[in-house]
Amino acid sequence: AYEFTRAQRRTIGFVVGAGGLSVRAPRWVALRDVDAALQEKAEWIVRKLDESRERQQRLDSTRIDWRDGATFDFLGEPVTVRLDPRHGFVGGAMLDTGADGNGDRVLRLALAGNAGSTQVRDAAQAWLMRQARRIFTERLDHFAPRLGVRWNKLSLSNAATRWGSASADGGIRLHWRLVHFRMPVIDYVVAHELSHLRVMDHSPRFWETVESVVPDYHQLRRQLKEEQMPRWS
Repeated sequence: AYEFTRAQRRTIGFVVGAGGLSVRAPRWVALRDVDAALQEKAEWIVRKLDESRERQQRLDSTRIDWRDGATFDFLGEPVTVRLDPRHGFVGGAMLDTGADGNGDRVLRLALAGNAGSTQVRDAAQAWLMRQARRIFTERLDHFAPRLGVRWNKLSLSNAATRWGSASADGGIRLHWRLVHFRMPVIDYVVAHELSHLRVMDHSPRFWETVESVVPDYHQLRRQLKEEQMPRWS
């Protein structure tokens, strides 16, 4: 089965996405010709449908179910959410390491046991954003002197397609959800943006600047692209 649409176009077009196959054809093309084109592209269509299905399954597997017992990665290691209304933690949350004796990390949220998923998610996000600002500030202060640059303002970003950006006036923007990744990956992004304060393009000189403080940036850059981010909705 597929979605079929007549459109103002010259050729038959095929699009495979999460919803399946969509076919768009010019108004003058006969249905038998559409079917012939489908048969001709059958191998490609089936392959793309399989790839789309696998990609969707990977995304679904990373979706966080925001409740007591939810898990997510913080600095590359799993954290389990526990609702703990008995305590008034500073900021409403506290990371508890090894309280159960096996070294597991627990994020205790000062929420009632029947708190809704939105409340749990927002409380966890607020804690993660505080950690992001603290960690990013530390790493910016670590790398800036080594690169011979100065930054003057950190903003947390929630951009859909960019992990960070830098402006010529020393402003740095970093996606707060970078804290899901291991510290070396965070260091790569921080060094990348600080390097733009010396070289504002992506020329060979820019990558040499990044490499001067993060020699294995190639590997870390690949990890950043390949690892699945947890889905928050």
